[in-house]
Amino acid sequence: MAVEPPGMPGEVRVGLGFDIHPLVEGRPLRLGGVAIPFERGLAGHSDGDALLHALADALLGGACLGDIGTLFPDTAPELKGADSRLLLREAYARVRERGFRVTFVDAVIIAEAPRIGPYREAMAAQIRQALAEPDLAISIKGKRAEGLGDIGQGRAVACLVTATLRREG
Repeated sequence: MAVEPPGMPGEVRVGLGFDIHPLVEGRPLRLGGVAIPFERGLAGHSDGDALLHALADALLGGACLGDIGTLFPDTAPELKGADSRLLLREAYARVRERGFRVTFVDAVIIAEAPRIGPYREAMAAQIRQALAEPDLAISIKGKRAEGLGDIGQGRAVACLVTATLRREG
């Protein structure tokens, strides 16, 4: 975990999160807390929701609180199959305890399929609900890897997220 220098009220920080998971048979696909009809899902110890994992990392990083793997290790049996919305909620509670509130989220989901566009608003709604931030500005974009690498071959999904935090008080 990073060392936290003293901060001033109104201080703005930006956290960056990244996650990637392979697509596998026999698992439902969840992204951004939304169940998406698809023939494969994301492998993972929890539900594999790469978007929410990347968001949790962005929030934790911006508050100098480490990363999701430290907070929720994939060796913890009680987290097997866990709903990533609950993990995100807990990560954000720690960010709030540190005195920060999220003001903006910008996310990119990189996947050959399925198309992300039809699910963007539902994902944003799930994120707002998980964070208890009903007016949070959220941008979610889908991009393709144009046939390159595991993502481009349809074998994985990756997510990049930035979260803007403002210190309260």
